[in-house]
Amino acid sequence: MTDLSVLDLSLVTTGAPPSKALRNSIDLAQHVDQLGYSRYWTAEHHNLASVASPAPDLMIGQVAAATRHIRVGSGGVMLPNHAPLVVAERFKMLEALFPGRIDLGVGRAPGTDPATAYALRAKLDGRNGDEFLERLMELMLWETRNFPEGHPFNNVHAMPSDAPLPPIWLLGSSDYSSDLAAQIGMGFAFAHHFASYDAVEAMTHYRARFKPSPARTTPWSILAVAVVCAATDEEAEYLAQSMDLNRLRRDRGQYFPLPSPEEAMAYPYTEQDRIKLSRARKRLFVGSPATVLSKLQPMIAACQADEVMITASIFDHEKRKASYTLLAEAFGLKRSAAA
Repeated sequence: MTDLSVLDLSLVTTGAPPSKALRNSIDLAQHVDQLGYSRYWTAEHHNLASVASPAPDLMIGQVAAATRHIRVGSGGVMLPNHAPLVVAERFKMLEALFPGRIDLGVGRAPGTDPATAYALRAKLDGRNGDEFLERLMELMLWETRNFPEGHPFNNVHAMPSDAPLPPIWLLGSSDYSSDLAAQIGMGFAFAHHFASYDAVEAMTHYRARFKPSPARTTPWSILAVAVVCAATDEEAEYLAQSMDLNRLRRDRGQYFPLPSPEEAMAYPYTEQDRIKLSRARKRLFVGSPATVLSKLQPMIAACQADEVMITASIFDHEKRKASYTLLAEAFGLKRSAAA
């Protein structure tokens, strides 16, 4: 049985404001916790009208407090936006409060536009260029305490000092991230739902080159995919209209709230738009449970994925919950015991 997990973007829709999107996230987390999903990860995005949550650590605390079994984590913390010590302290706090249930997924993208990225980072420190690897190494050192002799950080401790840093996962959409995760010996999550790089190449490369580390002795890879599942293919196609228009707008740099299927169907698409949407559908799995499985299972096998993480941008919150229910049943997940 393949493990199933959730990537939640706290999507804002034209029918629900950002505050409602955040509450919907907690409701969805409680729902999939009972369905037997393995993880619930929240993302970091800034200055996007389509995404309500810029602070995954805050959402993790709320979600973990409202659930009982599921692991909760970041998918991810955009590490260049933060001082590694701050990330270490916040996630050690979460681990202390919810021991054994927290994941720390990190990424190297800004999660926003250049102006907002500058506002986030301008006063952070004097590092220049792509300093992701430097920040990642520093984050790991706050746990191992292997700073060089005489280093000033030897006198600084990430609190709470008796709580370990949660498992670190490297997120990516290219061969750079898969190779780095393999060399360091971390878990790896590949973002197929927006990547232009081949998922099979990235994930098999990770597994083939993985080097055991103190953090992880064997590889573990997560395939993140976008899915719209409904009772019938026809209903799923109808619900997927929202994602189609959303994708078209995102490719144009337009991050509007998620439209309803009716709004999407009324949109005046050009012939070129429809060609682009047809290509984008290669990243989206749409249909009944049987249809989704028939499309998804070969990819899972080819990628040698240990786990599938599903993001579902469905306008109606109850339909979104139903999509996750149908997938749980199709994959044979075992429901958690009632509280």
